[in-house]
Amino acid sequence: MAHVVGLSGGKDSTALALRLAEVEPRDYTYICNETGNELPEMQGHWAKLEQMLNKPIVRVRYHTDLEGAIKEQGMLPSVFARWCTRILKIEPTIKYMESLPENSTLYVGLRADEEARRGIYGQDMKIRFPMQEWGWDEEAVWRYLSERGVIIPDRTDCAWCPYQRLGEWKDLHDKHPTIWLRGVALEKETGHTFRSPGRDTWPADMESLGAAFDSGRKLRQFNRTNTCRVCSL
Repeated sequence: MAHVVGLSGGKDSTALALRLAEVEPRDYTYICNETGNELPEMQGHWAKLEQMLNKPIVRVRYHTDLEGAIKEQGMLPSVFARWCTRILKIEPTIKYMESLPENSTLYVGLRADEEARRGIYGQDMKIRFPMQEWGWDEEAVWRYLSERGVIIPDRTDCAWCPYQRLGEWKDLHDKHPTIWLRGVALEKETGHTFRSPGRDTWPADMESLGAAFDSGRKLRQFNRTNTCRVCSL
C-alpha cells in the first residue's frame, strides 16, 4: 500500500508534507502536477522541499504541458472554461493513484476551516485530510511554516492562470517578459484571451494590457491570494 502526499507547493500542502514526516513518519511518495507553466520561483520551491524532505517529488503530468493542451483543446482556459485543472491536475492524479496497489492513500492539504471535497478525485479513491484531523486552520498553517522558516512563493499556480488578480498579471509582465510574450502569442493564435472581457476597466488581451502597464497606469493595491483552490492545495 502506497502513501502519497499531494504536494502542489502551496502553503497547505507544504505544511502537510513537512508535518506528516514529523508526526507520522513512513515511506511517503510526494507528487505534484507540473504543467510546464510554473514560474521559476515555483520550481525553486519544489527543489528546496525535496531537500527538506530528503526525497524527490514525482512529477505526475498529463502527456503534454499547458501550451500543448491549449493546442489540443483549441482554446485557452478561462474562468468560464476551467478545463486546465481537470486535464492537467485532477485526471493525471486519478490515473496515477489507479496504477498503485489497492488501498493506497492520497493525503490532501485541506484545512480544518475548509469543507472536505471528497468527490474531487472520484468516489473510489482512499483520501485522508490530516490537517482537518489535527484541527489546523489557516493561522496554524502559517504559524507552522514560520516556525520552520519556510517561505511560500507569491505564485504557486500557472503563469497564465485566468484566476489571478490584475496585480499578479503586472508582476508577470514586469518580471517574466519572455513568459508574458509567449502568452501574448497564444492569445493571438487562438483569438481568445486568458482574462475575461469586462472583468474590470483594464484591457482583457495581454498585448493591450501590457501596453497599459507600460503607460504607467496605476493599480490599486491588492492582496495576493490563490483563487484556484486545486492549484494551491
